[in-house]
Amino acid sequence: QARGHCSVVYMQMKTQDSFGFGDDLELNQFDGLPFSSRYYKLLKERKTLSVWKVRSEFEDSLVNNQLVIVSGTAKTGRSTQIPQWCAEFCLSAQYQHGMVVCTQTNRQQAVDLALRVADEMDVNIGHEVGYTIPLETCCSSDTVLRYCTDDMLLREMMSDPFLEHYGVIIIDQAHERTVSTDILLGLLRDILLQRPELRVVVLTIPPMSDKLLSHYGSVPLISLEASSPAEVVHNNSSNKDYFYSALRLVLEIHRTKEDGDVVGFFASAEEVHCAHTILQREGTRLGAELGQMVPVVLCPGQGGLLPVPTEQPGSKRSRRVFLSNQKGEDMWWPTESVSFVIDTGVQKKMVYNPRIRANSEVLQPISQCQADLRKQLSGPTGKCFCLYPEDGQLSPENSPQILESNITPTVLFLKRIEIAGLGQCDFIDRPDPEGLMQALEELDYLAALDNDGNLSEIGIIMSEIPLDPQMAKALLASCEYDCVSEMLTIAAMLSAPSCFLEPPAGMTHEAVQCHRKFQHPEGDHFTLINIYNAFKQSQREQCKTQRWCRDYFLDHSALKTAEAIRSELTDTLNRIELPISEPSFGTKTNTHNIKRALLAGFFMQIARDVDGSGNYFILTHKHMAQVHLLSGYGAQSHKLGLPEWVVFHDYTLSENNCMKTVSEISPQVFIQMAPLYFFYNLPPSESKDILQDLLDPDGSRKSKQKSTTISSAGNGGCAVVAQTYDRCVIQ
Repeated sequence: QARGHCSVVYMQMKTQDSFGFGDDLELNQFDGLPFSSRYYKLLKERKTLSVWKVRSEFEDSLVNNQLVIVSGTAKTGRSTQIPQWCAEFCLSAQYQHGMVVCTQTNRQQAVDLALRVADEMDVNIGHEVGYTIPLETCCSSDTVLRYCTDDMLLREMMSDPFLEHYGVIIIDQAHERTVSTDILLGLLRDILLQRPELRVVVLTIPPMSDKLLSHYGSVPLISLEASSPAEVVHNNSSNKDYFYSALRLVLEIHRTKEDGDVVGFFASAEEVHCAHTILQREGTRLGAELGQMVPVVLCPGQGGLLPVPTEQPGSKRSRRVFLSNQKGEDMWWPTESVSFVIDTGVQKKMVYNPRIRANSEVLQPISQCQADLRKQLSGPTGKCFCLYPEDGQLSPENSPQILESNITPTVLFLKRIEIAGLGQCDFIDRPDPEGLMQALEELDYLAALDNDGNLSEIGIIMSEIPLDPQMAKALLASCEYDCVSEMLTIAAMLSAPSCFLEPPAGMTHEAVQCHRKFQHPEGDHFTLINIYNAFKQSQREQCKTQRWCRDYFLDHSALKTAEAIRSELTDTLNRIELPISEPSFGTKTNTHNIKRALLAGFFMQIARDVDGSGNYFILTHKHMAQVHLLSGYGAQSHKLGLPEWVVFHDYTLSENNCMKTVSEISPQVFIQMAPLYFFYNLPPSESKDILQDLLDPDGSRKSKQKSTTISSAGNGGCAVVAQTYDRCVIQ
């Protein structure tokens, strides 16, 4: 009945020509104010977008269907126009079913689109149109259209599991296959059954649209007309030296003096920053007659305003060279100025291996849909240089991140959602059973599950804290050990980007000396507290913190992010009424308590130096690793020696197999903090024998191990993998 009423009102508004943004309207239907002249100028531009050709078809589909799929490539206008039409649809029902939310896969995209759409709708940002991204909200009670990152909408479901605040939910960039987007697509199927008045619009590109149709069944598919791609030039020889080939091509394009900006896609953020440094240096050597070449880093997740091309009397207009990495082709590009695209055709990805609980860095080709999107960026008059063969075998679509990531946080979230009454998550691509078992086992070790496989009280509290489960458990433990203030700082610093700046050429020694001033003898976790406290002290002393950070080769924006994360975590602990102890950093008791709290969450990440020379044996999977060079231990290893036992935050399988953020622990404290059945599930090793001797100094190890194994298996101990999987299966 509500659906029928909404449809009638909607069609009446269209018939009366009071619906939509017509040239004859004088008052803005969203704020009641007269339209500005800029509104009509932008309206004229908007009507040239290919999405406008299907406006009537989309509106009819939205009225008569709960789920609509819109398929179209970049530059069709789908991400700006469709949310506005959905806002009008909700307005037609006087918002009785809720407002509009549109998800994005990266934060800068959400902000940029909100600003653009507010301009097109002729309203104020933060009022009728707003955005929500991690650590920043720009909305009000007047907001009718909100852009947000997909992970923020997922977190919103913790308090509003059926998303009853919204009448239309738009899932944009579904083809990116992020974990959060895939979970939303899986859960929305059940939510639509519970809320017949709700509308869901999925925006994607052709390969993914076919997969969605087979997943959802008979739903409308609206295909947008693609703009003509650029002239494409392929490198038909296998080019292993793609990085320098791309840089040489940038310089060749600049020397031709042809107008237009350049976009270059590289394999990783590290390559992007390296390319930026090289092009900056080479740009100073170019003749003035060529004009200025301005390299610009533009990676997903990194904000910043684009430099405006300058043109002085008698000089040539400057050329911007945008440098991006994988997943950057769907960003909010200044496409009207881009004439050249250089695509290396490869990407570096982190793929999680559940057997060893570690990421591996993998270099692999991009997908065909990524390649097609990149070809669209320069338009029909531009050129796209593909540094890979035309007949290269590219996979048709992006691989789902849920198959390549640690899904422990995902399982914790889904367990929490079950409590709220939502049914099972209908995954488009189901997680690997081995990864699921490992996630359930890890949650069991962290005491987040009860004997029935449901969330325990600890698990429910952990799900409230916006951290990965291990760090959330460590933060909870700090409440018991009176070191909450210090653990908040550690959690914030590890959640933010790295605070260490890469020094300019020739300044490495100076940077090391500056960073050494913050080093703490107990380890890197404690060094991070020193850095954060020094940063806060510089603020209290009213120093120019940006200059202070530059002087110490620290990243000001990363430290500001850590400050915001710490504030958010503090608010979360206050909301769930957990005690926050007074800081006592530096005392012996506090140091001991910090290590106990860390091990409460990270007991699965301990290693032992087996030969006294920095070759660490990781107990959980028997791999050998080194301490990362940026670690305080890495800088002082030849002078002071390395600790025998350490806890580490991160380990990546790469050329050097490095552990990052490492602190010294004692094996006695590890035995005290680690669950006994986790200890007995460790694979056999000399290091485990040493721990066993500490646990059983009387030498009755074998008999005790046998009896404990039987006892543990009976309580979900050694048989934890099989038992937990049976009782915690997520369909």
